[in-house]
Amino acid sequence: MIIFNNISLKRGQTELLENATATINPKQKVGLVGKNGCGKSSLFALLKKELQPEGGEISYPSSWAVSWVNQETPALEISALDYVIQGDREYCRLQAELEQANERNDGNAIARIHDRLDAINAWTIQSRAETLLHGLGFTQAETKHTVKSFSGGWRMRLNLAQALLCPSDLLLLDEPTNHLDLDAVIWLERWLVNYQGTLVLISHDRDFLDPIVTKILHIEHQKLNEYTGDYSSFEVQRATKLAQQAAMYRQQQQKLPIYKVILIALKPKPLKQNRRKAV
Repeated sequence: MIIFNNISLKRGQTELLENATATINPKQKVGLVGKNGCGKSSLFALLKKELQPEGGEISYPSSWAVSWVNQETPALEISALDYVIQGDREYCRLQAELEQANERNDGNAIARIHDRLDAINAWTIQSRAETLLHGLGFTQAETKHTVKSFSGGWRMRLNLAQALLCPSDLLLLDEPTNHLDLDAVIWLERWLVNYQGTLVLISHDRDFLDPIVTKILHIEHQKLNEYTGDYSSFEVQRATKLAQQAAMYRQQQQKLPIYKVILIALKPKPLKQNRRKAV
């Protein structure tokens, strides 16, 4: 479970969150919404531990693996397929350890590493990476092209594929459809519906959010407001809430003249003093 406990956060002189509280259950898929500049990306930075709040705390299990999309892609000479495979950090670490164990001819270490590689299905990693690339619009031939040969938008697709390949308990996606065509958006939607971890998703696309999320966190007035259901349900709930608040405000305004009359009537009157002329 992710717990936001009385979080306060500033960026510069701007107060983004003030004593904000919310919870996200394991395996829950949450849409994070709010107007531009309200603090959505900063909340992601808190979850990635790139920022620390001014007050309060965020907690989730220390054992959780967290995955997100890198915003920068260097112009590398390696193939798109190899680049995506680098997204599985444990696989890469085990491969490096296996190479070192082979150089030392350390049979025990080699056996232990092979057991762990079996446990993480390492032998299927190439086919899984190819499936992700094909889903995001790459042809079989393009998976062998160097990273530097792709434009910025296609490199962002590679970063997205990396994030999806990396085994994770918590997946953070910030506007993941920005560089995708319709076919890739539909494929990503299906992939996220079947994702088995906890998902926090920033998107302005209601049609993309609705089939995926089961809860909305709405940042408004420096608070985290929780709504159960998809984005369309959130819009209805929020409209109802705003209508109720407006009705209460009108009632209060209508009662103000009555309150003023009552206050005037209850106001203590000054005592009259008898004045006598001196004789």
